[in-house]
Amino acid sequence: MSETVPRVVELPSPFTRFAGRLLVGLGYEVVLVEPPEGDGTRREQGGDAFVHWHAGKRSVVPASPEELRALLSTADVLLDGSPGGAEELAAGLDDLVHVRVTPFGLIGPRSDWQGTDLVVAALGGMLAQVGDPDGPPLRLPEQQAEQLAGVNAAIAALLGLRARRTGPGQLVDVSAQACVAAALEAGTLAYLHEDRVPPRPGRVHPLVPHGLFRAADGYLGGGLGGSPRMWDALLDWLREEDAAADLTEPRWQDPVERKKHQEHVFKVVQDFVGTWPKAEFAERAQARKLPWAAVDLPHELPDNPQLAARDFFTRVRTPEGERTDLGFPFAFPEGHRVRELEVRDVGADQELLHAGPPAEYPARQAAVQPALHGIRVLDLTWVLAGPYCTKVLADHGADVIKVESAGRPDPTRFAPFMHLSRGPHTDPNTNGYFNEVNRNKRSIALDTRTADGITVLRELIAHSDVLVENFSSTVMRKLGLGYEELRRINPGLVYVSMSGMGHTGPRNGWVSYADTVSASGGLTALTGWGPDDVVGVIYGHGDIVAGLQAALATVAALEHRAGTGRGQHIDLSQLEAIAAHMGTSLLGGPKVKPVGNTHPSWSPQGVYRCLGADRWLAVSVRDDTEWVALCEVIGRPELATDARTLTADARNHATDLVDTALGEWTRTLPADVAAEALQAHGIPAGAVQDGRELVEHDPQLRARGFYVRKEHPVAGAFLHEGVPIHLTRTPGAVREAAPVLGADTDAVLKEVAGFSAERVQQLREAGVLR
Repeated sequence: MSETVPRVVELPSPFTRFAGRLLVGLGYEVVLVEPPEGDGTRREQGGDAFVHWHAGKRSVVPASPEELRALLSTADVLLDGSPGGAEELAAGLDDLVHVRVTPFGLIGPRSDWQGTDLVVAALGGMLAQVGDPDGPPLRLPEQQAEQLAGVNAAIAALLGLRARRTGPGQLVDVSAQACVAAALEAGTLAYLHEDRVPPRPGRVHPLVPHGLFRAADGYLGGGLGGSPRMWDALLDWLREEDAAADLTEPRWQDPVERKKHQEHVFKVVQDFVGTWPKAEFAERAQARKLPWAAVDLPHELPDNPQLAARDFFTRVRTPEGERTDLGFPFAFPEGHRVRELEVRDVGADQELLHAGPPAEYPARQAAVQPALHGIRVLDLTWVLAGPYCTKVLADHGADVIKVESAGRPDPTRFAPFMHLSRGPHTDPNTNGYFNEVNRNKRSIALDTRTADGITVLRELIAHSDVLVENFSSTVMRKLGLGYEELRRINPGLVYVSMSGMGHTGPRNGWVSYADTVSASGGLTALTGWGPDDVVGVIYGHGDIVAGLQAALATVAALEHRAGTGRGQHIDLSQLEAIAAHMGTSLLGGPKVKPVGNTHPSWSPQGVYRCLGADRWLAVSVRDDTEWVALCEVIGRPELATDARTLTADARNHATDLVDTALGEWTRTLPADVAAEALQAHGIPAGAVQDGRELVEHDPQLRARGFYVRKEHPVAGAFLHEGVPIHLTRTPGAVREAAPVLGADTDAVLKEVAGFSAERVQQLREAGVLR
């Protein structure tokens, strides 16, 4: 193989296929191993599943384990979703990065449990965060739990390749459940830091004053924004349209009062919003720099002028003709877009099974440091998307220096409405929200509104490998630090920008939050029980997705630099990141609508009430054999031979009968007891777990040591969400708690930039440093 084109062999599963797709987008050679009849996705959704997940991959059908072993001997990465694992086949291939992706991980009492997207979303905590508080939990559409596992697996593959530069390959254990549990925004943090479990939020964000609103022709995502300016601008608009009602009274200038009576404020806003077409309202709101977006269905995405202008979409050549599909989360390498992919026939690349001798690598000592040890990251990010990216980098050994500015105070340090703490909500060092995503980092407090502050920042840039920021698209240029200038300061710099819309395109200046990005990207529109009962994704899933994709981009760019010597600008658009997680929905066209917790070809699949308050069980029955087993477990064996329930299609037409039988059984049992009974017969099932249950009761996460206790100098000791991917030779870890504001200013400036103690003191006296 060449330095620049690693070979990835994929043993596919629903939890690996997105990883393979992402690696295709990075330009890697991905070889799909198929059975003689072809991968099952070739027959799902009329073939759309294969088109989306596997276009661009080469195809082989090994006739024997020896042929597969020969292929593996030429590979750099084995992306392994096989049911039993390929450890024996990979044994002795010391340079192979073996990424094993399973629903629950390789160790722990539930490592052999069956998992589907719905069941992993339930046991990982995602389902508990979506839906109405008095109704059943609701899954996010398009297999978001599977896709979280996939992007983590892609990151794991690249971390393994990076570690292999100084040591051998290794086994990497990726638990899909842990990937979900690490991606809940404040879901578990509210329990860890405030001893509370928030109810499902319905259509209103539990922290930020945002939600889902009805427009005259659909829905809008948006709200009051996160700053006094946004509230004032919205109020001015309401006044102009004579729609402000009583919101002009002085009491509503207080954000605490607005939060306390948010239902009333939202009603006034809804009365106004409901008279507008969604697209027109969003355009007018954005003209006032207000964070609103139309809720678009996936088939409407090609009409989005921002996605079109940035060439987001990909053309796929299939035997039936050319299709337009979703593109990749970011352009790579060096701004290159993958614009065309081909669907390969089964076994089209058999010659790969008889390739030449395996690549030889020089002898190396076993690496003992985390994969990103020695990489310095300058972190200019704030709130969630950016800090989540740099958290991943820090967890795997990068020296992440968080630059905190008095001119741009991070709301997760300072805003009372985002503060998660048992103590006063005024101390910037005690917020559990901030402290979770900023562990393992160092903090410097620098006033970048001053010329001297910018000079200090430029010197830090000169001594860094990576710079990450998630400002709006014009901020860095206004600071005199556009990419051309960054490249002049540091030619090898990897610069990752994470604006909502990207740095180019007609909407590059749009104001965006996670909920508005999810609205524009198609995710919100499919999160519901039907076209007229949309609930939407209210928590920061879009931020988590953008953060993970930015972390993947960063490690890919570091690998690219190692082979070419060149840095680059990754212009990541958070809109494109979430749109790239919309699965087969674009290929499905206008018929794709919200479908609740159901599955297009499995039946039953759903969430059923159990014994206890707000206790639920997620169940997926994937075939008729599992249906027969379920009928035995629930004491209804006669249903297994009932003509009305013999097949999945029949059961889909008899949902009242099926759901009633299953629901009558689950209501008599605790959710965990019901799950264990079904799992004992190979049926995917799991309790819907909230933050308390994840931390206190989940035996699998406990066995994996997922929650990690560290002592914070001000907030005290608390548990952190752990690292969901485990590299067996060079593991990442939660090494230390988040930094106190500005705690490392002196040390960083002396060690990194070589400042003298006298210069540091002068800068502090001038107010440049805190």
